[in-house]
Amino acid sequence: MYYRTTYESPAGMLTLAENGDSLVGLWIDGQKYFPGTVEEEMQPRDDRKIFDDTKRWLDRYFAGKRPEISELPLAPSGSEFRRHVWRLLCEIPYGEVTTYGEIAKKMAVQRNRTTMSAQAVGGAVGHNPISIIIPCHRVIGTDGSLTGYAGGLELKRKLLELEGVDVSCLR
Repeated sequence: MYYRTTYESPAGMLTLAENGDSLVGLWIDGQKYFPGTVEEEMQPRDDRKIFDDTKRWLDRYFAGKRPEISELPLAPSGSEFRRHVWRLLCEIPYGEVTTYGEIAKKMAVQRNRTTMSAQAVGGAVGHNPISIIIPCHRVIGTDGSLTGYAGGLELKRKLLELEGVDVSCLR
């Protein structure tokens, strides 16, 4: 059984989803692919512990604190490749950015390959079902552009600013 609730945030209304044990989704209203990774109907339910924990995590995040991703049980649904990319996203430090190309290089090394497609990595990043917590907003283009964010580029810029990233040099 899947449950959902909402959370009013500075980023707009968020929908949270859980599977009984873990958070499986966090989508910004209007976000691309919302809620593509949950195939079952989600029942509205506000009284779940994981929702309380996630809302407290988000309160701290939007207050400029640095909550750890590991504080929440996450279970994003996707292919092995996508889950691997999402684990790498969780390694990007708060207040820092990386590129799709750098993630592709890490993927190649970890998979004992000589190369990995940055475009394939970009597809996985774009389908991240747990926005904000799994920090896909910390990934930028090789040329410093704020390319791609399912919640919109303006929100990506705001999240990076909240984390103290100097976005003036990003395009």
